[in-house]
Amino acid sequence: MKIELDINKSAQQNANDYYNRYKKLMQKNAGIEKAVRDLEKKLEKIKSKQAAQAEKPAERKAIKQRNKDWFEKFHWFFTSSGMLAIGGRDSTQNEALNSKYFTDKDLFFHSDIFGASVVILKEGVNADVEAKQQAAQFAASYSSAWKEMLKTIDVYCVKREQVSKSTSKGSISKGSFLISGAREYFRDTELGLVLFIDNERVNAVPVSAFDTVREKKQIAKYAVLRQGKAIKSDAAKAIAKLFDYPNIDDIMQAMPAGTFQVSESP
Repeated sequence: MKIELDINKSAQQNANDYYNRYKKLMQKNAGIEKAVRDLEKKLEKIKSKQAAQAEKPAERKAIKQRNKDWFEKFHWFFTSSGMLAIGGRDSTQNEALNSKYFTDKDLFFHSDIFGASVVILKEGVNADVEAKQQAAQFAASYSSAWKEMLKTIDVYCVKREQVSKSTSKGSISKGSFLISGAREYFRDTELGLVLFIDNERVNAVPVSAFDTVREKKQIAKYAVLRQGKAIKSDAAKAIAKLFDYPNIDDIMQAMPAGTFQVSESP
C-alpha cells in the first residue's frame, strides 16, 4: 500500500488529512449502500405487483343468461315464409327428431351421403318450392359433404309414413332410417350458410334464405360461411370479433364440421 505524505505538514497534520479522506469515503459508501437498498425495495415492489397481476383472472365480458326456445338445442332456422326447420347436431338428436318431433304434417330432409343432419321442416307438407329448397340447402350444409369439400350434394325429402326404424329383420342402427316410396329430390344443392346475431342469439340460415331475412330483420352485420382453409375455432373467433359476441361456443355450435372461408360484412 502506497502512502503519500506532505513534507510541508507535520505527522499529525498528515494523519488528520488521511482521517478526513477516510470519513468522506465511508460517507460515500454508506450512500451507495442506501441507494442499493432503495433499489432492492423498488424491485421487490415491482415483482409483487407483477405477481399479483399474473394471478388476477383475465376480465371477460359477462355472458347474459336468457331463456332459450325449445328448438335452440338443435340446428334451426326459419324459412323466408316463416316455417321452422330443425336439424340434428348428432345421431342422438337425429333419432330424437324422428321419434319426438316429426309429425304427419312435416317433411323429413336428408342429404344423399353418409353422415348428415336430419332436418325436419315443420308443417312442410304445405310448404312451397322455395321453402323446400331452403330446407334442402340447410340439410346439405350440415352434412359430411362440407368436411369432404363437396360444393354440391343431392338432398331428398319424404313424408312421415315413408320413414321407419325397423325392417323385417329387426331394428336398424342408431342414426339410420329406412326410407320407402318415392323421394322428392333437390339435385346439386349448393352448400352455404350465413351467421348473424338477432335477439342476443346466434342465427344460422341457408344462403338462399338470407336476403329475405336480412330485409325483414334489418341485419347489419353478418358472416357468410363457405368451405375454405380456416379451422373451425379460428373462423369462430373471427366471427365473434365481428359481432362483438362473447360466447364463441354458441358460434361453433352453429357451424358445420369442417374448414371455412368467412366473408364478413360490412
